[in-house]
Amino acid sequence: MNWLPGRDPNLQGMPSIPPPDTVAPASPPERDEPAPARGFDVPPWPAWTAPASIVLGLALGVFGTLIVQGVGHAAGSSLTHPTPAVNLVSDLVFDLAFVAAALYFAMLRSRSRPTDFGFRRVRPRLAIGAVLIAAVGYYLVTAVYSALVKLHGTDKLPSELGVGKSTAALVGAAVFVCVIAPMAEEFFFRGFFFGALRRVRIVIGGRDIGTWMAAVVTGILFGLAHTGSASAQYLIPLGFLGFVLCLVRWKTASLYPCIALHSINNSLALGVNQLNWNAAEILGLMLGSLVVIGAITGPLAGPRPAATTPG
Repeated sequence: MNWLPGRDPNLQGMPSIPPPDTVAPASPPERDEPAPARGFDVPPWPAWTAPASIVLGLALGVFGTLIVQGVGHAAGSSLTHPTPAVNLVSDLVFDLAFVAAALYFAMLRSRSRPTDFGFRRVRPRLAIGAVLIAAVGYYLVTAVYSALVKLHGTDKLPSELGVGKSTAALVGAAVFVCVIAPMAEEFFFRGFFFGALRRVRIVIGGRDIGTWMAAVVTGILFGLAHTGSASAQYLIPLGFLGFVLCLVRWKTASLYPCIALHSINNSLALGVNQLNWNAAEILGLMLGSLVVIGAITGPLAGPRPAATTPG
């Protein structure tokens, strides 16, 4: 913690240089000492903006989706079975609505910076380690859950986007699922929402568990946000993924590892479950998606904080 030595009231009126062996000389300010966990990487917007952003995001998303579907219907698309193009634009508008809600509340009281959302550089070893540990933990828990409840079925979103109907639909779906959705959802859930909830202190047994509870709540809402695009039995693993991504965001103090893991997971799910691609093709999709994400979000990156492993 950066600090400056306080001034002793008993020294008022004394010479600026104390007599020898009378008053110890002031120590120089400490630098690069880790900040307290509760004050580390917490954005400036207040906690109440978290639920408010959900309400505003939903309102904007529903309104925007209705407009897109109305325009699509006028162009010949069915209201009950929209075309892949209408579904793609609707999903894009819905995700961007939550991004707009986050930006609105973040800018409401003060001018926020990209670093407040987590767009900051991170040491490669820390980022890769966090992604690997989180991915292994997530897939192990998902495997156990799958064996217990006998998961079946696939994600409905890619088929709604028409991945098997044309090359253009496949490209559009891949860009949305592996590039746009990870950026937009991580920006809202881990960049804005999780940060706002972390401002709430919950002390149990003398320990502040506010960050852990913020991760749990964010994970639950992240899973629920996929209602409709994923089967109900997949919402629990998705909720756990949301929780794990919060821990990655917290421990690395950066949003980039979260976006990367989200994109890798979506690329793997799309390539294996929907497209039946081989390992080389899936790896190409992952790397290509990460390159595009880096090109878009890289210019937003701010400097690393003095400490990147909060307590």
